[in-house]
Amino acid sequence: MYCDDRYKNPMILENEVQKYDPSDMRKLIAEFPRQATEAVAIGKSFSCSIDGKSIRNIIVSGLGGSAIGGDILRAFSADTIRVPFQVNRNYTLPEYVDEKTLVIIASYSGNTEETISAYKDALRRRAKIVCISSGGEISRRAKKIDQPLITIPGGLPPRAALGYSFFPVLLLLHKLKFIPSPEKEIRETLALLAKKSDLYQGAEGESNPAFSIAKRLHGKLPVVYSAAERFDVVNVRWRGQISENAKVLAYGHIYPEMNHNELVGWSTTFHKGNTATPNMDDIAVVILHDKNDHKRVQMRMEITRKIIAQCASDIIDVRSEGTSLLARMFSLIYLGDWTSYFLALLNHVDPTPVKAIDYLKNELSKQ
Repeated sequence: MYCDDRYKNPMILENEVQKYDPSDMRKLIAEFPRQATEAVAIGKSFSCSIDGKSIRNIIVSGLGGSAIGGDILRAFSADTIRVPFQVNRNYTLPEYVDEKTLVIIASYSGNTEETISAYKDALRRRAKIVCISSGGEISRRAKKIDQPLITIPGGLPPRAALGYSFFPVLLLLHKLKFIPSPEKEIRETLALLAKKSDLYQGAEGESNPAFSIAKRLHGKLPVVYSAAERFDVVNVRWRGQISENAKVLAYGHIYPEMNHNELVGWSTTFHKGNTATPNMDDIAVVILHDKNDHKRVQMRMEITRKIIAQCASDIIDVRSEGTSLLARMFSLIYLGDWTSYFLALLNHVDPTPVKAIDYLKNELSKQ
């Protein structure tokens, strides 16, 4: 175990950064506010001739870090968007896709095989297509047929390019008149991100919320819970970042659904001597809260907390900050990114490489 008082010493923590972060993931996370600002500029400068009035539904098709931007957009716009919106993570598109569907092909590298396959499917169905990529096969094909293409900077791990995958598409949907102007929400979000970047990269030890949470998660199996309405995607982001950056399995579920199944798994409370689920004291639970969570969901969270508190080793309550929904979502996303980074240092692993994914892709390329 490396979670001890020596991490109150900022010099020792800095030594960990030098040793275990040779690719400087810390810089990528710290500069996310700048990336988001640049991404907004890219979105504002992009234009296409698609007639939004002819569109009956929208799909963002992508995987991993390239798809999470679509998930955030789906959650953020749910109350205002005028057509159905879906995120597709597959080789093929839903059967309903046709010439009245807007398909946004999202692949940061441009070479994601599932997304290339979905792109070909969209072409066969004569859907309206906009691509967003930093290059690769997707960009090559889009340029060849003069298709709308949002070109974003390359060279980053896809999970570290969230600003580029989200903000240009957000502004695209506004330009096509699917959602109201997000200008006010964007301004608040950028200001909040800049403030939090200063805090998370500057504060040391227990005064840094991200490091404090990472310390409580160290050596534990993280389980992340949140409401389903808007923060399911934030939940997914936390789990994905913990898995990729900290190299730790992370699980999760959403309210109220987990109250209808998973809650029973915390059965030690009502069945003393239960040995069906051993080592539950190795689990640390993170509960993501938002002030606008449904009132009944908030009640469910409190009752559920009492049940799992008798089993889990720790329960960490994390609350969103900000006024607008966009700012509140990104306040939790950014905290999760930093938490996963500090957890990587505590685990003595390099947060940047994803060797298991690289191996999988290499094996698939042989087939």
